[in-house]
Amino acid sequence: MCDTLVVLGNSTQDGSVLFAKNSDRQPNEPHIMIRVPRRQYNRNSSLKTTYITIPQVEETFEIMLLKPSWIWGCEMGGNEFGLNIGNEAVFTKEKYGPPALLGMDMARIALERCRNTEEAVELIVHLLEIHGQGGNCGFEKPFTYHNSFLIADPNSAWVLETAGQYWAAKKVTDIYCISNCLTIGADFDQCHPDLIKHAIAKGWCRNEKEFSFCDCYTNHLVTHLSGANERLNTCRSMLDKEKGQITVDAMK
Repeated sequence: MCDTLVVLGNSTQDGSVLFAKNSDRQPNEPHIMIRVPRRQYNRNSSLKTTYITIPQVEETFEIMLLKPSWIWGCEMGGNEFGLNIGNEAVFTKEKYGPPALLGMDMARIALERCRNTEEAVELIVHLLEIHGQGGNCGFEKPFTYHNSFLIADPNSAWVLETAGQYWAAKKVTDIYCISNCLTIGADFDQCHPDLIKHAIAKGWCRNEKEFSFCDCYTNHLVTHLSGANERLNTCRSMLDKEKGQITVDAMK
């Protein structure tokens, strides 16, 4: 399964921001690295993603992607401004929708169109609200899930987690890890306007005071079977131990 880590400059040895990710794709799936230069497009152009077509912008930025060969989007990548995004599967109580944008598609679109973390969070939320998320992500066997994103640039980082149309986002203050599970509780900085109301209506909590995004929206059985919490705790413990002196070697 996936683990994605970010460490801000206040926790690294040399003051730089470090970002790392591994990938949990199916064993026989080709995984490729590609570079796409800046490109200009005519007005009213269309963009064909993995499953759906959406409006294109007039210019996209230079990007480098690590991606499954058959999927338009990426599991991880970066752009010419030093913006990096890692995408992971999360398993929630919300139903899976019809083919729409994959989380990998949203990650690539954000890298093509955004200069920093704040722009990326805003755009991914917009894409989710307008186009939705959904579609098979499996190469040999069907595999559907919702999506979590760790987003970093040279100065900041955000975590954005989704459950169907619902979402929550949190600004990272020092270190952060995601490992195929929702991690944001009640301490988010932004959220879907009906996030808490929906959880109460579903009976996942009784009131706003009881609300926790991860507790209310997680499919706990599937998340447990993925070993998510064990991996998350290991990543956190490792980074906490080296906090202030974290290097590239510690991220491997």
